[in-house]
Amino acid sequence: MNEYRNTAGLEPGAVDAVLWDVGGVFSPSPFDRLDAWAVETGQESQAVKAALFGPYDRDTDHPWHRLERGEMGLRDCLAEVVREAKVQGVTLDPENPLSFLTAPVDSDEQDRAFMLELARELHAAGTPQAIVTNNVVEFAEMWRSAYDVDNVFDVVIDSSVVGIRKPDPAIYSLALEQLGSVAPDRAVFLDDVASNLTGAAELGLYGILVEADGNPAASEVRRLMAAPD
Repeated sequence: MNEYRNTAGLEPGAVDAVLWDVGGVFSPSPFDRLDAWAVETGQESQAVKAALFGPYDRDTDHPWHRLERGEMGLRDCLAEVVREAKVQGVTLDPENPLSFLTAPVDSDEQDRAFMLELARELHAAGTPQAIVTNNVVEFAEMWRSAYDVDNVFDVVIDSSVVGIRKPDPAIYSLALEQLGSVAPDRAVFLDDVASNLTGAAELGLYGILVEADGNPAASEVRRLMAAPD
């Protein structure tokens, strides 16, 4: 399957549960920040992205993927990535390869506070919700507190904890199971990476791609979760 299952044909009330990515959904995309940094440093964005994160449309043994599966620590991962990037002709800051993450956000469209507010509203309404994120053990305290995770979401599936990362369909299956065995075709998943939505579609979930302006995605969630006429 090369495409995700979009929600265009679904009627309001057709979805029982909402699954959320974190970066690029509740916060600006790290990939967008990396693109801007690559331009500033005179490097080709795709080459930098591939060197640092590996192919993001599949799961491999790239150091970043191993990091996100909890198989290695951040320090060792970054050291390996910097060495391999140099071989590929990509220059990363050896002192802080993730310095691009602190770059300022220029566009007001990147302000995603409304996404978390939507999640809070759904939580108050009793909608089952899960976070499904490719993440890093060392970042957990930061993002869990930033998005008030324990008070908003019923389930948190962190790749570095469960040892599975998107787009492996098994990670979505685990989320649905922990939500109370929600049927895949009664759930929708929001992510800023289309290949992650494709992985979810292999299991039967519907997907909403969150782009630079997250408002259309939020509006679609509101439409789906509205009571049917």
